[in-house]
Amino acid sequence: MPFRFCPQCGTKLQPDFRFCPSCGEKLPCPVYESEPVSTTPSLSLFPAKRDEALTSVVKSSLATSSSCERRFACQKPCPVHCPVTPQDSVSESQDRKGKAKKAKHAPTVEPLRENEEVTDTTGKKWKLEKLLSQSTTELIYEVLQTVSRSNSKESNHILKLGAKDGRIFNEQNFLQRAAKPASVDKWIKQNKMDFLGIPSCVGFGLHAESYRFLIFPNMGQSLQSVMEEEDELLSEKAVLQLACRILDVLQYIHSNEYVHADINAENIYIKPGQKSQVYLVGYCHAFRYCPGGQHVEYREASRTPHEGTMEFISLDAHKGAAPSRRSDLQSLGYCMLRWHAGTLPWALLAQPDQVATQKQRYMEDVPALLSHCFGKKRVSSAFQTYLTEVMTMQYSEQPDYSLLKAGLSAALLQLGGNTLRESLFLTLTQG
Repeated sequence: MPFRFCPQCGTKLQPDFRFCPSCGEKLPCPVYESEPVSTTPSLSLFPAKRDEALTSVVKSSLATSSSCERRFACQKPCPVHCPVTPQDSVSESQDRKGKAKKAKHAPTVEPLRENEEVTDTTGKKWKLEKLLSQSTTELIYEVLQTVSRSNSKESNHILKLGAKDGRIFNEQNFLQRAAKPASVDKWIKQNKMDFLGIPSCVGFGLHAESYRFLIFPNMGQSLQSVMEEEDELLSEKAVLQLACRILDVLQYIHSNEYVHADINAENIYIKPGQKSQVYLVGYCHAFRYCPGGQHVEYREASRTPHEGTMEFISLDAHKGAAPSRRSDLQSLGYCMLRWHAGTLPWALLAQPDQVATQKQRYMEDVPALLSHCFGKKRVSSAFQTYLTEVMTMQYSEQPDYSLLKAGLSAALLQLGGNTLRESLFLTLTQG
């Protein structure tokens, strides 16, 4: 029988596979030799007219697959047994002019009525109280567990709603594999941490045959909304604190063979009253870069180019290569500059290829990048050290997380802060 390729990562597949053994992506129905293979990255990106075809999936036969394939390729749709993460991961750019290009065929999600009930896989019923935010592909609601009206704390939850086979499925798949509560707790104990910013899911399920939903404790306010409300930039101290805590999360997910691939302020949450708790959410673009301990090869055009929030994605993403650990670290560097300096050289460019060209130029000249962003202001030595390190990393290189965090922590101490129990120093500066 002919082979085909995963539209998410380009891995060569046997025709009867229903899930990619490399990235875990759920696959569409078989593509025959007479049909062109789609280059779109996930089920959410297929035209609506093919929805019926997607429901007809061949039975999987993995008897001849490798041990790695047998471990990670499912023979039937996988039930969810673990937490998933909130917030819009197919996120919009912090600067509307730098808004990420979305796939043309991503299914539009129509809002549900307020007070409508959904039932999760354990039988708990949740009532939609209020629509909090909305994009074309995902909706966020405040919800109330209807069986526990006497417990006011039950209303402090949010529900993320997306198309049944959209990117929310990839998010669910990531956390099912890599971020089970027991695994997170074990990591926290082993590394003597008080907290790790990966949220846990308290409910999930399907609704009305076309929706998939995930329910989480309310984690407060996104960093993007904080900056928009104040219309000011973050202080250097606040940015360094945020970066240290995000690096903790990245080290964990990277150690579990995944990368985030869409780091931006809309995917960072700060819990009210507990500002030392910083969550990295929005794992719809999460990618398994190292299946079975084997790092994927660098291959340009193996995925849809420019995926994620265009202003902050790595050059690898622009070129259609699978994201790796350096991609996350470089994206974090771009975010740090944007949050504190207020601009990036490509912030006003609308064409993805133009943005990629600028990132290529400045990736090879970090001093010029800093000079452009800071202008006549003092350039942060911590920013320069961090960016110089991550911009020179090789595609499959193991990052030295301790070194990166040590540089940021040393600068924090000089500014009178620390990275542990201290609340975030969210002082805003004039732009």
